[in-house]
Amino acid sequence: MRQCPTILKTELLAESGHFQIEALHLRFSNGQQRVYERLRGTGYRSVLLVAMPDPAHVLLVREYAVGVEARVLGLPKGGAESDEDYLQAAQRELAEETGLHAARLTDLGELTLAPGHLSHRCRVVLAEQLSPRTLHGDEPEPLEVLRVPLERLGELVLAGELQEARAIAALFLAQSALARRNAHLVRLDEVRGAAAR
Repeated sequence: MRQCPTILKTELLAESGHFQIEALHLRFSNGQQRVYERLRGTGYRSVLLVAMPDPAHVLLVREYAVGVEARVLGLPKGGAESDEDYLQAAQRELAEETGLHAARLTDLGELTLAPGHLSHRCRVVLAEQLSPRTLHGDEPEPLEVLRVPLERLGELVLAGELQEARAIAALFLAQSALARRNAHLVRLDEVRGAAAR
């Protein structure tokens, strides 16, 4: 495996409250030098929730996305406060965006978004065993919450209604985790059945 290039110099090109644009002067292992630009966050941590009201459905939200200037379909999500771990942030965001609380939260791992240009990472959390709990969040307007059958996700992607890459990847992670869990439960039932004979 090749080594990462050596960073010769980093320059701050611009900065806002949420982002920094940096130029990195790099030297690769073969001696080639290049300048790459990246959008770097200022320590913002985020969570992306796969909220399942039952084993056959997932909750999607429709909200305005300024980056594409449209109302988009995606998963509940938000930032983690400085005093929260990811599961605490997931629980709070779930209540703020969907009006629900999860009795079971499972950390499914981390996703990056356009890592060639962005330093942003988010934690994916599976939320199950949901019950009502409302918190007021920072959304400028209420989100539209949709209960969608898992079997319809593929057609929503193909129809262009569900386009957010990290939401699609998070749904894949959740379905894989659930399949592993179900396979484990089947094996446990088989072992118990064999032991009972």
